[in-house]
Amino acid sequence: MERTIVKVEEAVRNGAQIICLQELYHTRYFPQEERQNAEKYAETIPGKSTMAFVELAKKYGVVIIVPLFERALNGKFYNSAVVIDADGVLLDTYHKVHVPQDPMFYEQDYFELGDLGYRVYSTTYAKIAVLICYDQWFPEAARVCTLQGADILFYPTAIGYIKDHMSADGNWQGAWQTVQRGHAIANGVHVVAVNRVGLEGELEFWGGSFVCDAFGEILAQAEDKEETLIVQMDLSFNDRIREGWGFLRNRRPDTYKRLIEK
Repeated sequence: MERTIVKVEEAVRNGAQIICLQELYHTRYFPQEERQNAEKYAETIPGKSTMAFVELAKKYGVVIIVPLFERALNGKFYNSAVVIDADGVLLDTYHKVHVPQDPMFYEQDYFELGDLGYRVYSTTYAKIAVLICYDQWFPEAARVCTLQGADILFYPTAIGYIKDHMSADGNWQGAWQTVQRGHAIANGVHVVAVNRVGLEGELEFWGGSFVCDAFGEILAQAEDKEETLIVQMDLSFNDRIREGWGFLRNRRPDTYKRLIEK
């Protein structure tokens, strides 16, 4: 947490107005192990993290997105994100909706499925949505957030390669970036992906955090090392893409009923 506070203050000095931390920002990625007791990593909302970042947001007039492992009042545990507005007001919590259960990503052993729906936050600087990691593979989530008014989709993330595993699928990182750029284009929104980096246990997180505009053009991209990106966005470009290509205007919801059938 102390290290993250220093990084946030550096970002503020470099002109950041909306700051997004990586998924589970202040713990190791414990879901790579099956069915362990991880309660010691959990915290409440409000709690230690939110108290610290509320003060920073208020002090510097910035919006901060804080992803963490939440112990909720109902006694359940969630992979969560909170948004703190520039006046230090703690906005509604988002619970990760899509929770994977795969080798080295045993998240259903630890997190309940998100139960609060998709949220769009009207912050001081922009209308934003926060989706978490595995959510980024689902076009429905991006579309719903867009229809609810989001101009920027933030994806705090912890994704990487399994050490010594050679996948027959192809380039995982390339697919990860491509699908999110596709969400940007299809919805006319800016996308910000903030990924963990470095080796933890059997996982090598590839970093590669990036920002793209509403037509999928990469505005900035990090490498496979710890890095802070400061990116200026022209959100009026969203309207240009939406109007010019008609992706939202020409939708046919009457043909989409299959989407809500199991």
